[in-house]
Amino acid sequence: MADLAEIQRIVEDLTGGGDHLAIEVTASQFTGKRLIDQHRMIHAALQHKLAPVSGEIHALQIKTLVP
Repeated sequence: MADLAEIQRIVEDLTGGGDHLAIEVTASQFTGKRLIDQHRMIHAALQHKLAPVSGEIHALQIKTLVP
């Protein structure tokens, strides 16, 4: 998550297989951004790991917070 320099994150593996994750990300970069734009930032940072690119992550639940 190079664009999200100073962040706090919690990652939970939902199935034990490493491909269904729930993440909670707290970042000041989210300030003033709509929820959809915050989620797009996360997707952009993880795009290389998401299906269909690499398939490492098949399902992703995202919760974003502003400190």
